[in-house]
Amino acid sequence: MAENSLSDGSPADSVEAAKNASNTEKLTDQVMQNPQVLAALQERLDNVSHTPSSYIETLPKAVKRRINALKQLQVRCAHIEAKFYEEVHDLERKYAALYQPLFDKRREFITGDVEPTDAESAWHSENEEEDKLAGDMKNKVVIAEKEAATAEELNPKGIPEFWFTIFRNVDMLSELVQEYDEPILKHLQDIKVKFSDPGQPMSFVLEFHFEPNDYFTNPVLTKTYKMKSEPDKADPFSFEGPEIVDCDGCTIDWKKGKNVTVKTIKKKQKHKGRGTVRTITKQVPNESFFNFFSPLKASGDGESLDEDSEFTLASDFEIGHFFRERIVPRAVLYFTGEAIEDDDNFEEGEEGEEEELEGDEEAEDEDDADVNPKV
Repeated sequence: MAENSLSDGSPADSVEAAKNASNTEKLTDQVMQNPQVLAALQERLDNVSHTPSSYIETLPKAVKRRINALKQLQVRCAHIEAKFYEEVHDLERKYAALYQPLFDKRREFITGDVEPTDAESAWHSENEEEDKLAGDMKNKVVIAEKEAATAEELNPKGIPEFWFTIFRNVDMLSELVQEYDEPILKHLQDIKVKFSDPGQPMSFVLEFHFEPNDYFTNPVLTKTYKMKSEPDKADPFSFEGPEIVDCDGCTIDWKKGKNVTVKTIKKKQKHKGRGTVRTITKQVPNESFFNFFSPLKASGDGESLDEDSEFTLASDFEIGHFFRERIVPRAVLYFTGEAIEDDDNFEEGEEGEEEELEGDEEAEDEDDADVNPKV
């Protein structure tokens, strides 16, 4: 039995373990005597100990009680803020009525139903003199062509393809438009925003007005965005103003064979018993801007949507908000591209600030590295 115990190597293992423990302890002592290692460890400890949550935990119970009282006040502030945004919505409704006569005249100019007067069409350009000189030169060169052209070619009705051009100019919209959508969008005459009536739940409606066309019979296609301006009971501190929570589309009355939101495919099926093959046709969804009017619904039963659905819904809300806040109020500037240039310059400015900040952070990191090199 003694020989078996020795052969098992248990005492030897114990000796070896003791040696390893001793070596580890010596190595630890050597590492801990390194001032750079100690400084790095101290920095990490400082960062941990100075987090807000850890600081709050160290406060006396009476102080924590007062902090809870402050949180209650903050919740009340959030509810007051919600009321503020409700009144802002009322103001938007009031001023929308003031804007509408101007937007109605805009539509008349676009469709050609009304011709602007000389006073209405007068506009001073920063490059007016250059434009005039260029215009004079151009007139001399193309005078023969003008004489040969018809009056309608020289003076088309209204502003052709006004809204369609905006769709092409704005990346957020052009990404949604397929080639077969384009002939339909050329019939778009106006886009309006309608706010919910007083006393009704907060919402807004986008109205897309179309001239008679060969694709559908609806004169107007609508998209309703439902909004909420109240703090979440589960997380009241996350409230930052009204948010879109759901949307409803409309039914498009497509003419026969003109529905671009579906496509017909042929599929072969083989009979299991007889082995015969038949070809069937079926309709499947097709990518199109007009799917915009058949939106994904937000889950109202408490169940969470999958990641793709969440992204689709968020994108839909963003597009609706962009129509309301930017495109409809400033349509002519998106037609000419001026608003797009302004947006691009603003985004570049933000990126520049971010890059500069990152550079500062890198410089700070380098300074820190000189004092406390990373281990």
